[in-house]
Amino acid sequence: MIALERSPFDACCQPPEFRRRAVDLARSGDQPVAKIAADLGISESCLRRWMAVDDVDSGRREGLTSTERKELVELRRRTQVQAMEIEILKRASAYFARQNSAQNTDPAGP
Repeated sequence: MIALERSPFDACCQPPEFRRRAVDLARSGDQPVAKIAADLGISESCLRRWMAVDDVDSGRREGLTSTERKELVELRRRTQVQAMEIEILKRASAYFARQNSAQNTDPAGP
């Protein structure tokens, strides 16, 4: 029988309920964090990161909450799109300005 090894990407794909329960287990203090992480098939650093994120989200620690972080990512994405749109409009405006000035200076006009 072939033993399946977990890839490092498996931890990020765990459902929120799994993460919450893993953090609760680690916080209970019954076993070391390293043992709990190994039993769950995730790395110790992953579980500690989940615990740190939970600390921020629950207000026990300073930092951006998960909701604030998602909002920041969305706002940065919108800003980037708007900057691209502005650049396109600038180029279109310059193009039409050149077209308009070329028509006004055309001596063979009507």
